[in-house]
Amino acid sequence: MRGGTPFRRPVPEPIPQLARAIAREGGCLVIVGGWVRDALVDRCSSDIDLEVFGLGRERVTELVRPLGFSGPVGRQFPVWRHTRSAVDLAFPRAGQDFFEVDRRETLSTALREAARHRDLTINTIAWDPLGDRLYDPLAGIADLDRGVLRAADPETFGVDPLRVLRVARLSASLEARIDEGLVGLCRGLDLRSLPVERVAAELRRILMELERPSRAFEALRRLGHLSVFAPLASLEGVPQDPRWHPEGDVFVHTLSVVDRAAQIAASLSPEVAEPLLFAALCHDLGKPETTTIEADRIRSLGHEAVSAERVVEWLGELRFNARLVASVEGLVRHHLAPSQFVEQGAGLPAYRRLARKLAVGGSTLIDLERVARADHLGRGNDESSDGTFGVGVAFLERADQASAREGVRADVVSASFAMRRGIAAGPELGRVLVRCRAVQDETGWDDDERILETALADLASEDGAAD
Repeated sequence: MRGGTPFRRPVPEPIPQLARAIAREGGCLVIVGGWVRDALVDRCSSDIDLEVFGLGRERVTELVRPLGFSGPVGRQFPVWRHTRSAVDLAFPRAGQDFFEVDRRETLSTALREAARHRDLTINTIAWDPLGDRLYDPLAGIADLDRGVLRAADPETFGVDPLRVLRVARLSASLEARIDEGLVGLCRGLDLRSLPVERVAAELRRILMELERPSRAFEALRRLGHLSVFAPLASLEGVPQDPRWHPEGDVFVHTLSVVDRAAQIAASLSPEVAEPLLFAALCHDLGKPETTTIEADRIRSLGHEAVSAERVVEWLGELRFNARLVASVEGLVRHHLAPSQFVEQGAGLPAYRRLARKLAVGGSTLIDLERVARADHLGRGNDESSDGTFGVGVAFLERADQASAREGVRADVVSASFAMRRGIAAGPELGRVLVRCRAVQDETGWDDDERILETALADLASEDGAAD
């Protein structure tokens, strides 16, 4: 397909209405970047980036406000965001001076100049929805067809070092080859000054949007910037016992586990998928510190607890929300529990206690089984080759028997009930309620009188022994 040919794709309102309003003023509206690129390869994209030529800031604001756009954000490069959809409107970084009002034929020249300031040729393709014409100023369509990523302009590519992470993500998403010239440009950039929030956002997109996140991390390694995710980079070269991990070192295993987690997450809601994917990425972060080689054995005793500590540090540094950090920390800390519980024949109280620990971060035993399943399937040994995880099935069956599969049961003994039975408000009430919860988890009872009576008897016995 060549630039200038019909494209014909449905776009949501208010884009057609806005395009007509801008055209009446002698300007032009185009859709640029990812939405056009993805449409050309028959992919759906909810994010739409618009650029306007020929109008000033005040007039654009007047036109877009009745259509549901917010006021402009940013002084040098203002952006208007639609409040009900993922549509952003902005001026091009360059090219405005090449567009002449009421002369639509000058748009091609303006877009060529604007394209020089975008990251990749495949992201310079633009579509005029009103005139139904594609513009391809830098042969981005040919690069898309060939499956290659090229810099739009080597002189401007480095203005935003975050582009390195986008290159890695797009190479994975499109299964595209990174042009050698672009590899060199990426290797020459310094990412240390990037705001952590932007790095975190790209990490989240890698995990949440890609069918195989491993490809993006492998691309980052090739580009010389895996260190932007330092805890992940530290896993390279950390050995594992080949009897249990014939797939390779901890880094190789982690990438395999993340891909398996992405397969599991494909059918889940984003809220459930996110902690699973982050836990898969972080589950072995403690192995560089705990791995020892003893004769013919390679062991990483206690790595799950150290991994959980690294989760709190790393995700905290990246400023992810506390709820996600707590969820991932719990899943990582206990990711070996499903196998251990089944192999050791853990009793039902143990399942209820584990469910309560996970509940602190908003996770369940179901969530934990998914992490353990991804970990199991990410190994290259015979036990994982058939794609099943029998231990996980047994684990969830026992969780069902413990009435703990989907979370902890509400406290049977409430504060008000205990106070009606003569327990005074204050520290003693808190102490009694904690013990009631422990009795409930240990026994599985749902009789408030029985639980409270047993808890009080336990506490009296402890107090007597202390005396």
